[in-house]
Amino acid sequence: MLWTRVPKKQRKRLLIHALKIAVGSSAAIYIAKALNLQFETSAGSIALLTIVTTKWETLRLSLSRVITFLVTAVLAWIIFANLSSEWAAYGIYIFLLVVLSEALGWKPTISVNAVIGTHFLSVRDFGIEFILNEFLLVLIGISIAIILNLFTDNHSRKKSLIQNMRYTEGQLQMILRELGEYLLKMEMSRNVWDDLSGLEKKLHEFLQDAYEYQNNTFQSHPGYYIDYFEMRMQQCGILHNLHYEMKKIRNMPKQARIISDYMLYLLNYVIEKNSPQEQIEKLEQIFEDMKKEPMPVTREEFESRALLYHILMDLEEFLMFKKRFVNALDEKKLRLYWNMDAGK
Repeated sequence: MLWTRVPKKQRKRLLIHALKIAVGSSAAIYIAKALNLQFETSAGSIALLTIVTTKWETLRLSLSRVITFLVTAVLAWIIFANLSSEWAAYGIYIFLLVVLSEALGWKPTISVNAVIGTHFLSVRDFGIEFILNEFLLVLIGISIAIILNLFTDNHSRKKSLIQNMRYTEGQLQMILRELGEYLLKMEMSRNVWDDLSGLEKKLHEFLQDAYEYQNNTFQSHPGYYIDYFEMRMQQCGILHNLHYEMKKIRNMPKQARIISDYMLYLLNYVIEKNSPQEQIEKLEQIFEDMKKEPMPVTREEFESRALLYHILMDLEEFLMFKKRFVNALDEKKLRLYWNMDAGK
């Protein structure tokens, strides 16, 4: 039952990931055994602990494993060669290993180095031959992990990200249309709160996918997708505020139609490839026109007009988030922004 609740896309990724770990661990043990290494099964564990990371993390972790191996060997030699009690020696070894790893930013290497430490403790052999044996176990494990983590279906990940972008834009357009129509008839055919909350939940998932894609590709522009979904999350928060202010208006002033028309006009520009300068200028003109309107007479009219003004300010902030996103694009991201084929 729990398995069926997992989305199909996630199930596929989980199965592929599990297969990579199984194949990698088995291959590492097979190679270590073929080389007649002692503790050959540990190569499988090292491969497993390294494969579970992303491409970039695998490379960083593999490098740190190689660098910290020498520290591990020296630490084991100093402690295990001078203490006969196994439990006391291993306790001191782990204590110093953890302290050093935390202090030097090597925390992810603790698990493998702890395993290597048990090997040194078991044989108490600190000769070149056994040190080479242990180094080869580490080298085999991380090499298998690096090779297998190169095989990541980034094409489908990228395609999925683009589909998520189109979905986000469609949802924002739908919400804006509903809010614009509310300014005319003061009733909604949909529950906008639910739509906004649902979109925010989706955006958190999309952002997580964007980070996963960034950490599994060697391309130079993956941060573009992260920036995009963060921008849309900020816009979603603005629409929450805008909706809340609309619900506080008791009687819609006549100026509400102007804002409603603008929101409906804005729908066609809530797309990826649009720099909102023209929409910002049009909004500024509405601000100027609003200033020329006769002053409100009653308190209720004054309050309603003030809320409309806040709605205009929210719309301005909504557009400014997109403008900042476009302005922050570097040359490579900008090339992607204008040239990316949404169908690929």
